[in-house]
Amino acid sequence: MSAVGKSTNIFWQECSVGKLDRQKLLKQKGCVVWITGLSGSGKSTLACTLDRELYSRSKLAYVLDGDNLRHGLNKDLGFSTEDRTENIRRVGEVAKLFADAGLICIASLISPYRKDRDSCRGILPESSFIEVFMNMPLELCEARDPKGLYKLARAGKIKGFTGIDDPYEPPLNCEIEIKQENGVCPSPNAMAGQVVGYLEEKGFLHE
Repeated sequence: MSAVGKSTNIFWQECSVGKLDRQKLLKQKGCVVWITGLSGSGKSTLACTLDRELYSRSKLAYVLDGDNLRHGLNKDLGFSTEDRTENIRRVGEVAKLFADAGLICIASLISPYRKDRDSCRGILPESSFIEVFMNMPLELCEARDPKGLYKLARAGKIKGFTGIDDPYEPPLNCEIEIKQENGVCPSPNAMAGQVVGYLEEKGFLHE
């Protein structure tokens, strides 16, 4: 019996089918690919392309998209510092469950604060949290502005927008960094290939 947070008198229920059993069934190892970067840096593009590439290899993945999650799980949260932290905490816990189920969980969120990303890393087994930094310059992301949010932020219609009037703290020791080469952005397939290569090398695509 234990107490966790505000929950008291709770017990951890063990089941006879464990993580290793599920990984053997799926012929892969569960992990979390956490894609972080500014709005417009290509996170969702990479997440969906990676998902499709893994599917083509008969590997089971699932995308947790930051905006999509705010339609349901996190619809009660805003964009204050406290709400952003809780947003990432919840996604981290869900991602942990997907990884424990044996899936390759692809989390695509701005996740601007380093300590929040590090907290998610801390709840996963060593090496199972793969941080992918979309290191694209603000000027490029703002020029893309696929959702028109930078324009609204510059006009003062959105407050606390990451990269404009709220900070983005880049990773210090990410597993994968994706950036421009000679001023040219890699294609979606090239970006996904970089991540797949890492997963292959580290043994996540095998039981």
